[in-house]
Amino acid sequence: MTYPIRIAGETVTLREFTLDDVDDVLAIIGDDTVTRWLSFDSRDRAQAIAMIEGTIDRAQQEPRTEIYLAVTKHGDDRVIGFARIGLSGVQAGKLGYAITATEWGRGYARDAARALITYAFKELGLHRISAAIGPDNAASIAVAERLGFTREGVLRDHVFTSGAWRDSVLLSVLAHEWC
Repeated sequence: MTYPIRIAGETVTLREFTLDDVDDVLAIIGDDTVTRWLSFDSRDRAQAIAMIEGTIDRAQQEPRTEIYLAVTKHGDDRVIGFARIGLSGVQAGKLGYAITATEWGRGYARDAARALITYAFKELGLHRISAAIGPDNAASIAVAERLGFTREGVLRDHVFTSGAWRDSVLLSVLAHEWC
C-alpha cells in the first residue's frame, strides 16, 4: 500500500489526515449531534489531536491496519467528515463513516463510502466489507443499503456509548456483489 492515499469520489476527495485538520475534526467528533450515531462519545480538542496523531502514525505502518481518511469536498481542503476501513481477518474490512452535521443530506457519506469501498475491493483485494450501525440510525443504514449492503442481523449490546449499551445492525457487501 502506498502512502499517502488519495481517492476521488464524484463529489468528495478522501485524503490522509494532517495536524492542520484538528479544528475541522473537532467540529465533527466534538458534536453530540454527530457522535450520538457513532460508537464513541464526543471528544475534546486534546482527544481530537490524539486521534489525528494516531491516524497519521498508523497510516505509515506496514502492513497498514486501517485506511482512515479525511473527507473533503472537491476543490475545498476543509474536512467535512471521515471514512474508515479497519482491516481485519482474511481479506475483510469494517467500514465506518461520519459527516459533519451541517453537511448531512447532501450525499457526501454515500460518495465517500462508495469511493473507499471501491478502493478496498480493487486495490486492497478485500473479499468482504461489513458495517455495524446503530439501529436508530436510519439514514446511515439507508446509505449502506443503497450501496448494496445486505443486512445480516443484530449485534446485541455491541457498543457502550452515552452511558449505555447499544445494539448494532450488521450489514455486509462482498467483492463479487460490488459493481
